[in-house]
Amino acid sequence: MRRGRILIFVVLIIIIGLIVAFVAVRQFLVSATPSQQQPLFVDVYVAGQNIPQGQAVTEAALSTITIPQDKVVQVMFTRDELPNLLNKVAKFPLDQGVVITESMVGDASSAVPISGPQWASLIPPGMTAISIPADRLALSGYAVNDGAHININACFLFVDIDPAFQTILPNLVTSLTGTGFSADGLPLLSLGVTAAGPSQGRLELDPSVQQPYYLVPSEAQRPRMVCQMLLQDVVVMKVGNFPLDPNASLTAQPAPADQQQAAPPIPDIVTLLVSPQDSITLSYLIHTNAQISMALRNPSDQARQATEASTLQFLLSQYNIPVPAKLPYSMQPAIQGLTSPFLPNDTVTVPAQ
Repeated sequence: MRRGRILIFVVLIIIIGLIVAFVAVRQFLVSATPSQQQPLFVDVYVAGQNIPQGQAVTEAALSTITIPQDKVVQVMFTRDELPNLLNKVAKFPLDQGVVITESMVGDASSAVPISGPQWASLIPPGMTAISIPADRLALSGYAVNDGAHININACFLFVDIDPAFQTILPNLVTSLTGTGFSADGLPLLSLGVTAAGPSQGRLELDPSVQQPYYLVPSEAQRPRMVCQMLLQDVVVMKVGNFPLDPNASLTAQPAPADQQQAAPPIPDIVTLLVSPQDSITLSYLIHTNAQISMALRNPSDQARQATEASTLQFLLSQYNIPVPAKLPYSMQPAIQGLTSPFLPNDTVTVPAQ
């Protein structure tokens, strides 16, 4: 009996000890959990005001924001790294509130002096800006505007030329007179050169009368036209002229009250963002008088389409256009040409932006 009471007391003591230990451990974990879940915050530097490109970063132009420590990356500047940020220069314009990183600033001693316009910083690395002439038709009825994505089409005229003379065919012909040899045995050759001789033709045999005829062209050689899409998904930097002041903004400024009723100028030029190789291509097209047009496209459409050049043969075969037969009757009056839908005195007005 006595031995059983002792065993009961021992079991009770063990149970009470386990309960006390469980409660103590639970209280400890509950008290430690909030401190572990509380995140640590760090102050990082942001632009407290707009910092122009090339301007030195000063403490007055900086501000701080508090973010969780796990969100801080190595390229950011914290309060401890303020000496590393001061007296650096902005590589490009920094808007107010932008978190400053190492790639945005550089040493003043190694920085290239900023002497160009502010909008030069809008050109992506590896790209160039080039301007080409444009009119209402080339700008898709002025649907193409700043920031638009376009495809560039070009049309060319080709003619046959003499490879040696580099002149358009057919060549002009002249007569040879006084051919033969002189009394001294020297060859004689004189040319009957005229200011404008006949064109070089070809000899053909008429099967009806079995008589040869020498045919010459009735007019100058007609050029052969071809059109093709050259560039795809080109970004328009600006339609029209840039401000003459390099420090001016590209955004339109409110016009004075006495000029608000004046119609905006009609743009005749457009600036495109292209690769250096494409800029050379566009320069060649401009100076060879190729006709350039721009087709507006959806900016979210990044697809590239393989197109076939348009020629007269392509139009006839692709769209099933028959060549009209020679009939013994015709329309009166005779149709010698097609009239343009744009009248010579057609006035062009551009709606205000």
